[in-house]
Amino acid sequence: MPRPGPRVNEKSKDFFGSMKRLLKNLKPWKYIMIMALVLAMISAILALIAPNRLSDFTDVITKGLSPKTEKLEEIASSITNQFTTLQWNGKISAILENPEISIEDKEKLQSTLQTISTLDDKTQTSSLLLSLPDSILLELLEDIEIEKTTISPKDQLEFLNIMKLAMNSDSDMDTTELLKQFDQLPSSIYDLVKPSIDMDEVMQYVYLLASLYVISAIFSYIQNFSMSTVSNYFAKNLRTRISNKINQLPLKYFDTHENGDVLSRVTNDVDTIAQNLNQSLATLVTSITLFIGSIIMMFVTNGVMALTAILSSLIGFSLMFLILGKSQKYFSRRQKELGELNGYIEEMYSGHNVVKAYNGGKDAKKQFQILNSQLYESNRKSQFLSGLMHPIMNFIGNFGYVAVCIAGALLVMNDYISFGVIVAFTIYVRLFTNPLTQMAQAMTSLQSTAAASERVFEFLEEEEMSNQKEVKKFLDKSKVKGKITFQHVKFGYDSSKTIIKDFNASIEPGQKIAIVGPTGAGKTTMVNLLMKFYEIKDGDIFIDGVSTKELSRENIHELFCMVLQDTWLFEGSILENIKFNKENVTKEAVWEACKTVGIDHFIKTLPGGLDSSVSDTDTISQGQKQLLTIARGMIEDAPFLILDEATSNVDTRTEELVQTAMDKLTEGKTSFIIAHRLSTIKNADLILVMKDGNIIETGNHEELMKQNGFYAELYNSQFEL
Repeated sequence: MPRPGPRVNEKSKDFFGSMKRLLKNLKPWKYIMIMALVLAMISAILALIAPNRLSDFTDVITKGLSPKTEKLEEIASSITNQFTTLQWNGKISAILENPEISIEDKEKLQSTLQTISTLDDKTQTSSLLLSLPDSILLELLEDIEIEKTTISPKDQLEFLNIMKLAMNSDSDMDTTELLKQFDQLPSSIYDLVKPSIDMDEVMQYVYLLASLYVISAIFSYIQNFSMSTVSNYFAKNLRTRISNKINQLPLKYFDTHENGDVLSRVTNDVDTIAQNLNQSLATLVTSITLFIGSIIMMFVTNGVMALTAILSSLIGFSLMFLILGKSQKYFSRRQKELGELNGYIEEMYSGHNVVKAYNGGKDAKKQFQILNSQLYESNRKSQFLSGLMHPIMNFIGNFGYVAVCIAGALLVMNDYISFGVIVAFTIYVRLFTNPLTQMAQAMTSLQSTAAASERVFEFLEEEEMSNQKEVKKFLDKSKVKGKITFQHVKFGYDSSKTIIKDFNASIEPGQKIAIVGPTGAGKTTMVNLLMKFYEIKDGDIFIDGVSTKELSRENIHELFCMVLQDTWLFEGSILENIKFNKENVTKEAVWEACKTVGIDHFIKTLPGGLDSSVSDTDTISQGQKQLLTIARGMIEDAPFLILDEATSNVDTRTEELVQTAMDKLTEGKTSFIIAHRLSTIKNADLILVMKDGNIIETGNHEELMKQNGFYAELYNSQFEL
C-alpha cells in the first residue's frame, strides 16, 4: 500500500489541551528543553546588546577619522595665552632696535600697543596682537610644549595663518581645499591634531562584539542541537509506543479504521510533531524575545528614532495583514478544491474499466476540466497573494531603513545623536520586523503539531486487549490432541446487535470441519473467536478441555495455522516468504510443500527459483500468490488448521491439486474450512451449516443432502442457471 500523503491545513480541535498533553509527554526531556529555550532567549538578548555596542564602536571610528579639534583648541589657546600678559618691555625694545624689521612693521607695533592700552577686553587684545605682522609675532612668540612636543614660534605663526584662512567666512574655499590646508600644518602641530583611531579602544570593542556574536552563535548551536535531540528521541519514543500499541490493540480497531489512517498516524503525524517541535518552540521564544527586546533597546537608545522605526514598520505590516486576510479564503478554497479533484481522479482511476466500458470518458473529462479550472483559479489567486509576502517584507525593512536614516540625519545635524545611533537602528529595524513573520510561522506550525499530536495520542489512548497477567495455563502444541468444544457461545461486535446467539459444537481430534452458510452468518466471526482475536461475550471455548480464557493469545496462535482468502507477501525471496517466522526449516521441506500445492512449476520458471525476490506488488497472479500462502501454511507444523476461502482464487484444475494437498495436510490435524464453493468441502467429516449466528444443520455431505434442507438448497443453487 502506498504511503499516505501529508494532511494539509488541518487545525487542532483543542489547541491548548493538545499542547498541554504534548508537553506532558515531553516531561522526560523537560530539563533539556528548558535549557534549550533559555539558551535561545540568551542568544536573542546577546543579539540585541550587540547593536548598542556597535553604535559606540562606530562613534569611536568616526571620531578617529576627523581632526582632533580639542587639540586645535588647546594649541590656539596656548598661543593666545602668551598675549594675555604684557611682560614684553624687553622684547619690544629689542624689536624696535632690530634693523631687520621694517620701519612700517615697527610703526604698526607701536600703534597697536597704544590701542591696547585703552582696552580692558583681553580677547580684543589678543586679536589685535595676532594681527601684527609676522616679523613682529616671530619675536613676540616663545616655544610652547604640548604633550612633550615643542612648537616653535615659526610653527605657531604658520598655524595661525592657516587657521585665519580656514576661519575666514568670506573665503569661497570648498571643503576639499580646506582639508588640504590643514594638511599643510607644521609637522609638530599636525602630529598632534591629525586624525587617528585609538586602536586600543577599537580592539576592546572588537573583542566585545566578537565575544557577543560568538557566544550567541554557540548558545544558538547548543539550543538547536538540544531541540533536535529532544525531537528525534521523542519521535523515536512515539514510534516505539505506537509499535507496542499496535500489538496490544484488538482486531476490532483495525476493522473500524482504514489502514491509510493508521499509517498516517505512524508516519506523517509523528514526523510533523518531530519537525515542528524542533523548529517552532525555539523560534517562538527567540522571536518574542527579539521583538520585545528590540522595542526596549530602541527606546533606551533614542525615543524619537524608536518611534520612527516602529511607525514606519507598522505601516508595512498593516498592508501585509490586509493581504493575508484577503488571501486566507483562497487558501481554504484551494485545499477544498484540491481534495475534490484528487478524490475525483482517484475515483475515475479506480473505476477506469467501467468508465471505458460505458463510454463515460467524455463526461469524465468534462467534469475533470471543471474541477481543474476551479482549482487553477483558487491556486493562482492564493499563490499570487502569497507571493506578495516576500516583497512586502522587503519593503517593510527598506522603508524602515529609509525612515531611520532620514530621521537620524536630521538628529545628527542638530547634535541630538551620533552617527553610531543610526547604525544601531538599521539593525534594530531588522530585529523588529523579522520576528513578527517568524512568530506567525511558528504559530502555524504549532497548530499543525497540536493537530498531529491529537491523532497520535488518540491512537495511543485506544482501549487495549484484556490483560493476560492472570493467564497461567499453557498447551504444548506437540502434545495437543485436537479436541475443541464450543459451549453456548454468544458474541456481538457491539452491545446493540448479537451476531453469534447460541453456538454449540464439539469437534473431535483429527476431524475436518467445514463451516458453511450465507454471507453474514457468522462463519469468520467464529474463527476470530476461536483465535481469540475477539473476546466472547458469554459462553466458552475449550481446547483439549482447557478454556481459551485461561490461555494466552500467543499460545493459541501457536496452535493454529491459518490460510486466508486475502494473500500477503512481503518483500523478500520466495523461500523467506514461505518460511515466514519459522526457523529450522530446510530448503527441501519448502520445495516439497511447493510441489504439494502445485506451485513448483511456476517457481522453476523464475530466474532464481526459491531465491527469487517477490513482493505483494509484483505482477504475479492472485492464484499464484494464494498457492504461495498455502505452501506457507503447510510448513507451519500446528495441530489445528484454518482455511478461510483458501482456494477461492485458484482455477478448477489447481483447486483439485490443492484439495488433494489439503487432504494430506489435514491428516492427523483438526481443521476448519470456511468455503462458499461447497464442492470443495464434500469430503469434510462434519459440516456445520450456520445461519443468523446459529448452527441450523450438522452432518456430512451425504447426510445433509438427504435432509434436503438449507444446505441442500445452498449446494443445488450453485448449479442453477
